[in-house]
Amino acid sequence: MKNLKKSLQSVNKDLNALSKKVEKIIVAASKLEKPKTVKKKPVIKVAVKKPAAKKPVKLTAADTMFGVIKRSKKGVGVAELMKKTEFDQKKTYNIIYKLKKQGKIKSVEKGVYKKA
Repeated sequence: MKNLKKSLQSVNKDLNALSKKVEKIIVAASKLEKPKTVKKKPVIKVAVKKPAAKKPVKLTAADTMFGVIKRSKKGVGVAELMKKTEFDQKKTYNIIYKLKKQGKIKSVEKGVYKKA
């Protein structure tokens, strides 16, 4: 029993010595490791954009026709409308029909139209 007790005590001393050596090695290793440098992302400058220039609104054929009719006080005939707008007869009559349905123009007499 005495031999066993002595051998256990010597093993215990050896383990304590080894644990101290391991702790010293851990401390030395942590000193050798350099802290990793965090790379900063480069700051991206956002270019200030100018607001896009708005394109002028194109007038529709009906708007063009209504503009001609609106300018006359006594009313405009179909022939004069075709001459000023340079639309053919079918297009002119179709536009007049649309404008009458929308209530923008009215017939003064047959073939003469005035702003409603």
